[in-house]
Amino acid sequence: MLASKELIPSLELLCRKVGAYQLSFFRRNNFSIAHKSSAADLVTSVDLGSDQMISAELKRLLPHAAILTEESGFTSGESSYKWIVDPLDGTNNFAQGIPIFTISIALHHHDEPFLGVIYNPCLDEFYWAVKGEGAYCNGERLQVSSKTTLATCILATGFPYDKDAHPVNNLNYLAALIPKTRGIRRLGSAAYDLCLTARGNFDGYWELNLQIWDIAAGVLLVSEAGGTVNSFRTDRSYSIVAAAPCISELLLKELAQI
Repeated sequence: MLASKELIPSLELLCRKVGAYQLSFFRRNNFSIAHKSSAADLVTSVDLGSDQMISAELKRLLPHAAILTEESGFTSGESSYKWIVDPLDGTNNFAQGIPIFTISIALHHHDEPFLGVIYNPCLDEFYWAVKGEGAYCNGERLQVSSKTTLATCILATGFPYDKDAHPVNNLNYLAALIPKTRGIRRLGSAAYDLCLTARGNFDGYWELNLQIWDIAAGVLLVSEAGGTVNSFRTDRSYSIVAAAPCISELLLKELAQI
């Protein structure tokens, strides 16, 4: 099996290069914006440029691996490895000038999470995890929250792009959980929500109708930081709860009753 930890320095350099590219456009009017599935589902020229930069380097690092990216789709490979990439998670934030967006790159082996890195360019935070090796941010080992009651928790969530058209849009879950927690935050980047859950800044996170590139790196971070990631619906793509085991159990119980 590939010694994946050896890839981390190269992936960090790549993330920092792409992050610098993204920041060169941030809060300026020198990039284009288009819509994909809805008025809320944006893609910018910076998403596309980041995607091309990342894909080219990943092909160089592992020439025979498959690549799945949000913007380019699937490129088949000749090995059991597959890269899963979100080149700019938090496009709405980026386009709006809000400094919360990330680069997310995961490597799967036989469709199992093997390695994940996430970079927040605005805060210069580089997160990485390798299966069985722990999760880290800028050299600091991560550990999920130690809280044991929902009443003391700050949770994170988000809303699907089809929230205007689909009845299962998270509003009922949000309304039910707000009174039972210390607070709920919505940052606009699923990858970064998972980073902050892994380091214990968020005590837990739930969201529905995510895509694999949103979570492929982040779920490994949470798992390697001592947390669990579970599905709470099967009818809305990837619908997950990520938290320390105790909080995850409480959240799953609450969500099942709504």
